[in-house]
Amino acid sequence: MAPKRAFLTKGFGVHKHRLASFELALRDAQIEKFNLVSVSSILPPNCKIIPKDEGVKQLGAGEIVHCVLARNDTNEPHRLVAAAVGTAVPVNEENYGYISEHHSYGEDEETAGEYAEDLAATMLATTLGIEFDIDSAWQDRENVYKTSGHIIDTTHYCQTAHGDPDGKWTTVVAAMVFIE
Repeated sequence: MAPKRAFLTKGFGVHKHRLASFELALRDAQIEKFNLVSVSSILPPNCKIIPKDEGVKQLGAGEIVHCVLARNDTNEPHRLVAAAVGTAVPVNEENYGYISEHHSYGEDEETAGEYAEDLAATMLATTLGIEFDIDSAWQDRENVYKTSGHIIDTTHYCQTAHGDPDGKWTTVVAAMVFIE
């Protein structure tokens, strides 16, 4: 029962109630009408990442949908929140890849997104036996990973928002959504 397609999405919501804020973030991401089941970090072999609009059309309201979901929220005025997913896809599509989720405070979109991408790539690199210096900068390791001939692509998808100035709940989500 491994999915053959997946898509990336993100969104944010603001409301006086925490749960309603989460619902609005899911609406912004266009995944509110599904029963979401969070799963861990494996991108199945031969799973094609498709555009969000195409993926959403293939799912029906009320459907049980598996996803890797990053979620963060705050009710502190002006506090920066981030939710990001990162992906690492192997050259050999018969092998599995990795998806990571990252939730943080005070990180901008690029920083949080690159962190999630780095996590996914590092997890894949260690399973493929790629040698690298864990203490080197992400850009240096990314180059090692991609020139190894084993990792074809890494990417990230990130949503950030500043907490509502009046203290309403602000929620951010980012997800890799699987289509069975």
